[in-house]
Formats: sequence, C-alpha cells, structure tokens
Amino acid sequence: MKRLLVVLAVFCSFNVIASPVNINTADAKTIGEALSGIGIKKAEAIVKYREAKGPFETAGDLVNVEGIGEKSLEKIKNDILLSDAVIADKKTGEKAK
Repeated sequence: MKRLLVVLAVFCSFNVIASPVNINTADAKTIGEALSGIGIKKAEAIVKYREAKGPFETAGDLVNVEGIGEKSLEKIKNDILLSDAVIADKKTGEKAK
C-alpha cells in the first residue's frame, strides 16, 4: 500500500494539467507556467511580440513568434485564450469558478 502511494505521488507530480491562459493579457511567467512546452524564453517572446505588434487575433498568430511553430501550436492551442471571457464547463454548461 505504501508503495502504491509513493508511485501515485510521483505520477501526480509529473502529470501537470495546463490551464487556459489569455495570451493577450498574461505576463511571461504566467504564460510559461500555463502552457505545456512553453518555457520562460518562449513566453517572453510571446509578450515581446504582443507588445510590438498588438494583441493576437487568433491562436494561430503565435506561429509568427520566434521559436513557436505549428507543432508547438498544436500542443497548446486548446489552452490559449484571446480574451478573459467566462469559460463554461463543456459537460454541464456551468460557469467555471
């Protein structure tokens, strides 16, 4: 039983769930923590691009940021928000808290 708990604890520590993040308002630290595979350097590039070019209109616009390609975009596109609209649970339709 003790081994099972240790294995479960290790598994849970590596199984981080990304949370949606607004790439038009979040700072680099928040973006880097929220998007799987996006470290602080790429997150800083996202913020720098946004400051120079204005807000992203689509998630696909991220491919214009140096270091982010189609493969990266495919992995993170479901966790990208372009506004701070309220997110509803897909199953129940209730607003997320």
